[in-house]
Amino acid sequence: MSRVAKNPVVVPAGVEVVQIAGEISIKGPMGTLKQALSGDVSVEREGDSLLCKALNDSIQANAMSGTIRALLANMVQGVSKGFERKLSLVGVGYRAQAAGDTLNLTLGFSHPVAYKMPAGIKVETPTQTEILLKGADKQRVGQVAAEIRAFREPEPYKGKGVRYSDEVVILKETKKK
Repeated sequence: MSRVAKNPVVVPAGVEVVQIAGEISIKGPMGTLKQALSGDVSVEREGDSLLCKALNDSIQANAMSGTIRALLANMVQGVSKGFERKLSLVGVGYRAQAAGDTLNLTLGFSHPVAYKMPAGIKVETPTQTEILLKGADKQRVGQVAAEIRAFREPEPYKGKGVRYSDEVVILKETKKK
């Protein structure tokens, strides 16, 4: 059995878990998330926790039991507390402004960039150079952050661009004569 799958997923009060025909649905104050289950893994509810068990001794079933357990833990955390990702803009004239479900970016191009947020993701701009993404689905929050960062990745000489707030950009030394 996977070492990850041995740990139970604790379901807090106010979170509802429903398992129907190979799919598990978790509902909480932040929303509802669904996950298709593998045929190699069974999910059992014991009290206020979920246990993932491999149905056979294959390597695939063992790996999937740990994967499903990690996905369920992220879903429970997402619907109860939510996830957030913070981006910062570094560069003269680089600005971000949230307008409803659209993020307007000025990144030194000849045109402004307007990024429409997908469903379930909220965007805030506490300052002109900070972007805060919030949502219940960890994968979707991370994907949106990566797409915004891809508009202008940090360059290695001055460090200008969009970066994660905890990202460290190693700057290169310029060529000397």
